[in-house]
Amino acid sequence: MEDSVRKILLEIGEDPNREGLRDTPVRVRKSMEYIMQGYKMDPEEIINKAIFHEECNHMIIVRDIELYSMCEHHMLPFFGKCHIGYIAENKIYGVSKLARLVDCFARRLQVQERLTQQIASCLMKPINAEGVGVVIEAHHLCMMMRGVTKQNSKMLTSAMLGTFRSEIATRNEFLKLIGLER
Repeated sequence: MEDSVRKILLEIGEDPNREGLRDTPVRVRKSMEYIMQGYKMDPEEIINKAIFHEECNHMIIVRDIELYSMCEHHMLPFFGKCHIGYIAENKIYGVSKLARLVDCFARRLQVQERLTQQIASCLMKPINAEGVGVVIEAHHLCMMMRGVTKQNSKMLTSAMLGTFRSEIATRNEFLKLIGLER
């Protein structure tokens, strides 16, 4: 990877031996290892260690989970918030594991549409959820820094499974509680 970064520096017209760039290939490698750590995470292992039996069959929501990912088309960052809601009978997820699950999928090369679906699908089965809803709101630097250069654009994606998809009242309650419905 470090050799590739040196080649990129040369291709864009820089001198990789310049003082400020000498250690850049190592820093980029370390940065990419951190940013892409989701490839080394197992989403099932994260979730299955965080299921607890609790007398509960109402909607549970965690909103505003920060996420940072990399667009697979341009390898530029996108960042924003993820909102998760679910209904399960007598089972709950440990709240911190939901944030870890978001990181697991976000810290890979991604498209927001797939990221949203991956999180929702992963949450549905382990607790036999009645329904799961996931909404992601994100800013994409591939739209802000290059191409159309639209600074205030935000992409919203949603994945609604089970009752969040089939029952309008459930979906509307979720959207209202995360602040997307007035």
